[in-house]
Amino acid sequence: MTFAATILTLYPEMFPGPLGVSLAGRALEQGKWSCDPVQVRDFATDKHRTVDDTPAGGGAGMVLKVDVLAAAVDHALAQQPDCPVLAMTPRGVPLTQERIRALAAGPGVTILCGRFEGFDERIFETRPVEQVSLGDIVLSGGEPAALALLDACIRLLPGVMGAASSGAEESFEEGLLEYPHYTRPNEWEGRTIPEVLRSGDHAKIAAWRKQRSEEDTRLRRPDLWERYGNARGRPASGAQREMKEPDQ
Repeated sequence: MTFAATILTLYPEMFPGPLGVSLAGRALEQGKWSCDPVQVRDFATDKHRTVDDTPAGGGAGMVLKVDVLAAAVDHALAQQPDCPVLAMTPRGVPLTQERIRALAAGPGVTILCGRFEGFDERIFETRPVEQVSLGDIVLSGGEPAALALLDACIRLLPGVMGAASSGAEESFEEGLLEYPHYTRPNEWEGRTIPEVLRSGDHAKIAAWRKQRSEEDTRLRRPDLWERYGNARGRPASGAQREMKEPDQ
């Protein structure tokens, strides 16, 4: 099954862009996914093909018009009715690796790329459009975010990565950051690869990697560590809960 990516954008020339090279590019050539950038301006009805207007209530910038957006979304839904429609916006829910895995397992995705001050809110009230973001950052448009989302999905498609297990131990897959990696030379600028990784003892290596994942997550991403701890039924600090003596 081909993963179908439809991108509703004012800049279709940005696609496939970097997704046309490396793993994603080869997968595109092999038909593992398809890329269909759609010009939103084509759905404007006036002679100037107007896609934006001034904000109601005043303010800086321009807002993408709901009638144009709705026509573009309706077109995409008619072409790919089973694909979710995601709008890239800083107001959206941050994407997670879990959500990416769910998208990659489906038939594809339609991505609506914002520009200017964003979307007329009525598009979300009248069409099945989910608002998502890459995180607490603001970009000049939704296209770079769409490229990142698609890259995250494409690399998980069957046969895209060299080994089927390549994505199994990465950051966020088990609720933790990934453990650090090393490779030759064994010594560089006075620093050596940890002895355990050169021991050949796979059980000790696995234990070391798990420990480092937990340590790095606790120090760098306390938000992830708290969720990980709660999911495992233990305090976020990793400390053992004290056993209370039963009432006499």
